[in-house]
Formats: sequence, structure tokens, C-alpha cells
Amino acid sequence: MKKKVRSVVSSKKKDSKLDRSHSKAEKFHNGIIKGKQKKNFKLDRSHSKIQKNIVKNKLKKSSKLDSSHSKAEKFHNGIIKGKQKTSKLNHSHSKVGRFHNEAIKDKQKKDSKLNHSHSKAEKSHNGIIKNKMRSIVEKIGSKLKPQKISRTGHVSPHDLHKFRTDIENVKKEMAKSVVGQDKVIDSILRAVISNGHVLLEGVPGIAKTLIMRSLAQVTSSKTKRVQFTADLLPTDIVGITSYEKNKGFFVIKGPVFTNFLLADEINRAPAKVQSALLEAMQEQQVTIGRQSFGIDAPFFVLATQNPIETQGTYQLPEAQIDRFLFKLYIDYPTKKEERAILANNITIRHFDEFQLRSVIGPLDILKMQNTVKQIYVNDSVQEYIVRLVDATRHPEKYNLKSSKYLRFGSSPRASIGLYIASKSEALMSGKEFVTPQHVKEVAPDVLRHRILLNYEGQAENIDRDDIIKEILAKVPVP
Repeated sequence: MKKKVRSVVSSKKKDSKLDRSHSKAEKFHNGIIKGKQKKNFKLDRSHSKIQKNIVKNKLKKSSKLDSSHSKAEKFHNGIIKGKQKTSKLNHSHSKVGRFHNEAIKDKQKKDSKLNHSHSKAEKSHNGIIKNKMRSIVEKIGSKLKPQKISRTGHVSPHDLHKFRTDIENVKKEMAKSVVGQDKVIDSILRAVISNGHVLLEGVPGIAKTLIMRSLAQVTSSKTKRVQFTADLLPTDIVGITSYEKNKGFFVIKGPVFTNFLLADEINRAPAKVQSALLEAMQEQQVTIGRQSFGIDAPFFVLATQNPIETQGTYQLPEAQIDRFLFKLYIDYPTKKEERAILANNITIRHFDEFQLRSVIGPLDILKMQNTVKQIYVNDSVQEYIVRLVDATRHPEKYNLKSSKYLRFGSSPRASIGLYIASKSEALMSGKEFVTPQHVKEVAPDVLRHRILLNYEGQAENIDRDDIIKEILAKVPVP
């Protein structure tokens, strides 16, 4: 019995312990549930706050977008208003344009009336010129019949007077430094106006360099001088392509880039150096490396030769000589001129002391070169030029006594040279047309270096100027 009671008591104790543990577990479970509820409550509160913030941000953004949309709408409305204003302005501009066009039409009508009156005045002026031409032709006894001068062959008397005055002023200024040599200076000026080049032959010390320097001074032009020697290179004239580490490849231009170039004693350099001037003289440009460079206009080459010395000299190729418009001879001064040179020379006076004024500029020279092309040449005078050149090629047709001394006649450049040089002579004389006398005046300078003598003529020392005189005497004048 006691054992049963003890087992019952122990079982009750065990049950009480189990109840306690169950109560504790239940309490623990309830605590866990309460903790979860608290956490869930906190999470719900945070979620609600986040949602509220999201809603607030959305509201702010929407309000900003609405404000930007309102601003954009205002700006758009402003643009529309501006376009409306510009349309009004365009309408007013169209009215102004119509008024302007009407004014232009009125002006054109007035100009047409003025041009009509000017054409009448020009016709009357041409009639006066025709009468003057007839009187001049009658005086010189020429058979040249005055023909109607086309507009391309008309030069205004005002321009003729201005150019002649400018040329006279140039010669007066040059006379301050150059004593005598009037014919040479006239021929050089004629070549400059013709846009040609000159080969000048003469003994040393007779003002060849001084003439070029004075001409550049009184015409406000740039000038450079090259002394030709046996060791001169073509690049010494035209320029070279050089290289430096900092710059790379670059071009150094030579002395040919100027307005007036003095090629002193050109026959002292070999043919390859002389030929460096060919492109510059003919095309007025120079090729350096792979590039071509233009030369400023006006461009004029005065090449000199010393006829005394023959050692260390090279004869110029005929192709290069033919590119010179004139070949001139410069001689000793007269006794009277040389006496004036004693007190007026470059040795005892500095060049600046001559006080040469610049009376014209490069633009004036270009105007003369363009105007000389408008000088009128009659058909009969053109035929006379062709016959003169033909006489150098076929002298037997004109019964020339000197025909046995001629080897080759002149090239077509001689005809072109006579044509343009006679026009320049007419311009310098103040005439707007060419006469046979103008052609005769320039013929020796143009033909002198274009007539080649045979061995017999060279052996007998035949003067080419004598042959030219015979040609001018034998060829009939129109």
C-alpha cells in the first residue's frame, strides 16, 4: 500500500512539474507572440510613414511639374506672340521693300535717261575725235583712213592726259638722280607700261643700277638686286624649302618676289641659273618645291650685260632672249652731261639726298597696263607690223641688201611685241590710236635681239640696227 501511495504522490509531483513547465512554455510563447505583435506594429507604423513620404514626394514632384508646365506654356505663348510681331514686321518690311523697288525703278529710269544723254555726248565726242584723226592723218601724209573706233578701242581724253602727266612727272623726278639717258628711260617706261621686260647692254658705271633704283622710288614700288655670278644657284633667285624641328617644312622666298628686279650681269651665270627667271617673266609665278607662288603685280625684270669682258661669261639662250620685250643699248654720256655728273653722283651724295618723290604707285602702273590694251590699232597698221616681221624671215621678197647676212628671222613674239609696244608709245604720246610712226619708233628695240646673223654676218661685224633701218626703209608704209 505504501508503495502505491508513494507512486501516486510521485506521479502527482511529476504532473505538477509538467504543469509548471507547460505554464512557463505558454508564458514564453505568449511573450513571443506579444513581441511579434509589437514588431509588426512598429513595421506597420514605419510602412505608413514611408507611404506618407512617398505620397508627399509625389505631390511635390507633381506640383513642380505643373509649375514647369505652366512656365513652358507661358514661354510658348511668348514665342507665339513674338512670331505674331515678326509677321507684322515682315509685313512692314514687305511694304518697305515694295517702296524700295519702286525707288530703284525710278532711279533706273533716270539712269537710262542719263545714259541716253551720255551716249549722245559720247557720239558727239567720237565725232570730234574722228575729225582730229583726219587732220592728223592729212598732216603726216598717211593713206590711213579713219575708221569708226569701237568701244573696246576707246580711251577717254581725261585718262590720256592723266597718264601722260604722270609719265612726265616720273621722268622729271628721275632726272634729279640720273643725268641724261633720256632715250633709255623712255624705253624702260614703255616696257613697264607694256608689261614686258628689258635686256640692257652697256659698259660699267653708266647708271644702270641707279635708273632701276630711282624708278622704283618714284613709283612707290619694291625693288631688289641680284648680282649674277658663276657659282649662283637657281634657289638663290626663286627661294628654297627649308626644315626646322619646331617649324617643320617652310618656304623661304627669294629676291624674285618683288616689283622691280635688277638681274645685274646676267651673262655671268650659267644657263640653268638664267632659266630660273623664265617662269617668273612669262607666268609671273615661281615654283618652289611642289608649290607655285604668284608674284605681286606689276613685275618687271631689268637684266644687264657687260659687253666688254668675255671670260667667265655665258651666252644667253635664244629662247630666254626672246622673252625680253626690248633689248637696249646704253652708251656713254655726252661731255655736257658728264660735267653735270661730277657734282651730282651717287659717290659724293647719298641716294636719300636726291629727295625723289613718289609721284605714282603700283596701282597707277596697273591702270596704264590695262588702258594700253584699249589703244586702237587700224587694220592697215596691223598689216604693216606683220610685214616688218616677215621681212626678217624672207628678206629676198623686199630686196634687202643685207639678206645674205640673215640666218633666222624673228618669232611671232616680235609681232606681239611691236603691237603692244606701239600702243604704249601712243599712250605716252597722248594718242588713243597707233600710227606707223609709233611702230617705227619701237621697232629697233623689239627686233634687235630677235634677228640672228649667220657666220658671214658675224665675221664682218654687221650691225643689226643697220639691218632694221633697211627693213624700215624698204617695207612700204600704209
